[in-house]
Amino acid sequence: MQPSRSNHRAWLAFLFGLVAVGIIPAAIELTRKVPGAVLLDAVWAIPVAALAATVSLLFARGAHGAFARTLERAGGSAWIRSGRILAIAGICLTLSASIAVGLYELLLRLEH
Repeated sequence: MQPSRSNHRAWLAFLFGLVAVGIIPAAIELTRKVPGAVLLDAVWAIPVAALAATVSLLFARGAHGAFARTLERAGGSAWIRSGRILAIAGICLTLSASIAVGLYELLLRLEH
């Protein structure tokens, strides 16, 4: 019997999914701690979260392919599932933040 190989892509999918979910709240909290920073300074986190979520989904897809190719000996099904869930949550946070910033900018333009 062969020892099971580790599925590194599954773990990377989880890691990037965690980054996708955590970067926007971390950026918002950072603007509260840094003197002189305003909430709109956290906008830089939106594309970072979108990129991390996309990378997480790509790693999950690759990990699932390795999982299927090795007849489930590669392992990591829980990491794959967690990575996908976190990536989708990261996409939802990214879209929510984008809508909020866009609406704020629209209201600022309509005010003047």
